[in-house]
Amino acid sequence: PPADALALLVGAPPALADTPLALDDGAVLPSLAPGLPSSLLTRRPDVIAAERELQATRANIGAARAAFFPRIALTSAIGSGSSALHDLLSSGAGVWSVIPNVTLPLVDGGRNRSNLALSHAQRDEALAQYEKTLQRAFRDVSDALAARHWLADQVAIERATLTSQAERARLAKLRYDSGATRFLEVLDAQRDLMNAEQQLVMTRRALLSSRVALYGALGGGEIDTGKTTAATAPLSTDSDNTP
Repeated sequence: PPADALALLVGAPPALADTPLALDDGAVLPSLAPGLPSSLLTRRPDVIAAERELQATRANIGAARAAFFPRIALTSAIGSGSSALHDLLSSGAGVWSVIPNVTLPLVDGGRNRSNLALSHAQRDEALAQYEKTLQRAFRDVSDALAARHWLADQVAIERATLTSQAERARLAKLRYDSGATRFLEVLDAQRDLMNAEQQLVMTRRALLSSRVALYGALGGGEIDTGKTTAATAPLSTDSDNTP
């Protein structure tokens, strides 16, 4: 039966698996620490892949990160996108506008002169892809933070609406019980209350989904910034020169 299959999947007995959750039950959306460092984005699979492609051209990854990877705080004190992130993405090319003028050294210094031009062309192509990947990474984080912040505000608004509709339904029932109104008013109030409940459930689900999107945009893994700031978070270069 579906209930047994669900119980097996979630590891809960059927009775518990079949128990409906109240509107305010379930996972609580954790607060987002301020000052999440941009170095978290180095964990993203697309950033890792772009750096591996750059390494394959024997370019120096440490120099690439120093030149192209903005070291900023991603989140503000209230958990929304930081002003530094907004400025980075709202200024057009922004920090990446200097890329065409940056000279990025090859690890081997281009010892084989016959292959030097080809090596530079391959490096420049990999750099262009690295640039696009970084821009997409920062944009993904900005979009996810904006969605999360907007949805959190929307949940608060819809909670207030739900409270108002619940009070309206209660008063309609009292008026009907006292003979002051028809039952149609009660039905209308209950319908609006149900609609408010459904809307809040959908928005809360979207808010939880936005947390998943933000988690992916940040590269996954544990996000603990209690002792880390954007200014101190390192951009690891332990294997920068590994071809």
